[in-house]
Amino acid sequence: MENNAKKLLVEFIGTCIFFYIGAGAIITDKFSNGAVGLLGIALAHGLILSVMVSVFGSISGAHFNPAVTFGVMVSKRISAPLALQYIVAQLAGGVLAGVLLRLSFSAELCTVTHLGTPAVASGVSLATAVLIEALLTFFLVTSVFGTAIDPRAPKIGGFGIGLTVMVDILVGGPLTGASMNPARTFGPALVAGFWEAHWVYWVGPLIGGGLAGFVYERFIMEKQ
Repeated sequence: MENNAKKLLVEFIGTCIFFYIGAGAIITDKFSNGAVGLLGIALAHGLILSVMVSVFGSISGAHFNPAVTFGVMVSKRISAPLALQYIVAQLAGGVLAGVLLRLSFSAELCTVTHLGTPAVASGVSLATAVLIEALLTFFLVTSVFGTAIDPRAPKIGGFGIGLTVMVDILVGGPLTGASMNPARTFGPALVAGFWEAHWVYWVGPLIGGGLAGFVYERFIMEKQ
């Protein structure tokens, strides 16, 4: 199999597994009347992402997120055509996760939770939601550069990245769902038919991811 085909395949598989577990924890929380809780949801997202990044990082970089891919593209560490292919693979993985979630849970649970699709909380303006998603994604993509892309990065697998997602969800989960990932929102939204404020989850993460890629590459990365 061609190298790029392998990269796209693992982006598709890793994204699907990441979202199935993460969004699945949200649905299971509803099924269990809150037994999972915010901490459990954050742990589910963070731990499965840590594992998937550790498993597939050496093949594709394990982006699993259009905002990460966009940040890497801004830093000129991936070409625009390949970045677009990554994003398509990630979106497809997200849709498959949504389908698998729909098959795994009752129709009632899927309807009431919108398959775990992130949503802006009541009382949070859309402008604030964009800011929150941009900030959380900036933190996430900075952790990707600092723990995986930078040649000086500590050898900790994907756990720096997964832990960042976990703590971001602890802060932003009740406010915006702390998506930090357009594909994470798009996949379940497509299957559930839930598009409320969907644009927020593209604009915020892409701004945050792109800014993180620019800042790290321009001001932090050691020049050769």
